[in-house]
Amino acid sequence: MSVITELTVRRVRIPLLRPFTTAVRSATELETVLVALTDSDGRRGWGEAPISRVTKATTDEVTNAIDAQLRGLVLGRNLDDWFTLAEAVNNSLAPATARMAVDCALHDLAAQQAGMPLYRLLGGGAPMITTDMTLSVGDASELASAARTHVAEGFTCIKIKLGPDGDQVARLRAVRAAVGPQIVLRVDANQAFSPERAVDVIRAIEDAGINLELVEQPVGAADWAGLAFVTARVETPVMADESVWNLSDLRTLIRLKAASMVNVKLAKAGGLHEARRLVAEAQAAGLGVLIGCMLESTVGIAAAASLAAASRLADTAPGSSGLDLDGGLWLRGAPVEGGAHYAGNSIVLADSPGLGIDGLAVPVQR
Repeated sequence: MSVITELTVRRVRIPLLRPFTTAVRSATELETVLVALTDSDGRRGWGEAPISRVTKATTDEVTNAIDAQLRGLVLGRNLDDWFTLAEAVNNSLAPATARMAVDCALHDLAAQQAGMPLYRLLGGGAPMITTDMTLSVGDASELASAARTHVAEGFTCIKIKLGPDGDQVARLRAVRAAVGPQIVLRVDANQAFSPERAVDVIRAIEDAGINLELVEQPVGAADWAGLAFVTARVETPVMADESVWNLSDLRTLIRLKAASMVNVKLAKAGGLHEARRLVAEAQAAGLGVLIGCMLESTVGIAAAASLAAASRLADTAPGSSGLDLDGGLWLRGAPVEGGAHYAGNSIVLADSPGLGIDGLAVPVQR
């Protein structure tokens, strides 16, 4: 019998290669929390809690919640009961990103005990998926130049962040001209528009013949009526992101027909346990599903990519044009050794048990 004997928490900051700017924030570094669970056989499972305004919790709040609410749920417990433990973590009142870290570490540890990679524990699939590349909010020339660079690097799907102001059509025309007709373009407004403004912008983009795959979260997260208003009045598929954190949110989206796609992120769902349910229920309802990420290291990215691989999202739209897991490509370094790695526009999952992480990289800020 293997028992969980230790839970360690590490605060980490990693500089970004370039500023990451959206309609709601601008960042120059990744602030995150790593969690490691150790069992009585010496195995160690890893998870991550990315910190930002989007994840709605500070580093102090995350570390305090892990210590006060989650540590006692898992320490001393039999690893054979990992699924029950994951359910308990999911049902706790800890912030979603804190639950993500402990949940993913638990899944990593369970997969190691089973002697298989995490993506196989979750249901199999191929150990490699493709990702899009995100462009920060910028002017037309900046976006065109960045898009051209990333396409030269092998990316076939580009996501453009839009702010609330300026000529959106001119920006996207410049990107389309820079990359040609074969590259898939998607945009993410990060709640930048009112419903009426969103319809005007999207219709103008449609009239310009730019050919977008999707528009992500054009209106405020809580504005369900506004999201449904936009979806009903444009031809371009609308994808919900910040609006959907849990099953209750997803069911509201389905009932209101507020969007035709949903972006599932572990930091919103609280880890793999709830995210798997979200994917299954969304697919059963006929929604397009995309697995996304925050700014995260390859610890969180590997867990999300494992879910994407197991859910066969690489074989169905919108995943066929690249999942949204480029967060780790923005970092100047990785906090761990081993595990998943990027190869051009692909994420290659480790073929060793669990996430395949060997340990901390040096130096890691605590």
